[in-house]
Amino acid sequence: MWHRGAVDADGKTGDGAGLHIQVPQEFFADEVRLTGHPLQSGRIGIGMIFLPRTDYAAQETCRTIVEAEILRFGYYIYGWRQVPVDISVIGEKANATRPEIEQIMFDTGAKKNVEEVERDLFIIRRRIETQVRRASIPNFYVCSLSTRSLIYKGMFLAEQLSVFYPDLLDPRFVSPMWLPRRHRSRRP
Repeated sequence: MWHRGAVDADGKTGDGAGLHIQVPQEFFADEVRLTGHPLQSGRIGIGMIFLPRTDYAAQETCRTIVEAEILRFGYYIYGWRQVPVDISVIGEKANATRPEIEQIMFDTGAKKNVEEVERDLFIIRRRIETQVRRASIPNFYVCSLSTRSLIYKGMFLAEQLSVFYPDLLDPRFVSPMWLPRRHRSRRP
């Protein structure tokens, strides 16, 4: 789908585009195995997290908050994954404000059904956002936190999405649902 939104003069920075997909469980099972953790009995949950790129202390504080809240609800953390990105396709403005993009991978256990897990994850996300806000850390954002859906997005043109995020071109990255997401402008 060709991007119909605003484009910066550099021709690479867009007003935002993304993709909402179903979590590809097999892809992430392979990623979990790469961490050295054995797979647990539940569904794999993924948090797509934007961290402040150049403030390493703030990054660590945010990771600690995210982990503490996931653990508080009794889920098992496999670890963090730095999301591969190709910054050659984005413009200077987009690169200047680009966050550190990471995913936290966790297991929900066999004790709850999917609806209960998703309710927990909604609460966890809100608790994380509140704590990060209280810590006065800017440039933090939870794109998605779910066992069902995952959002890949950024300030680029829609046609750059799969180049910026090489995960989307991986043959193991299979999802029966692919929904484009556009940045919602405040302009009328």
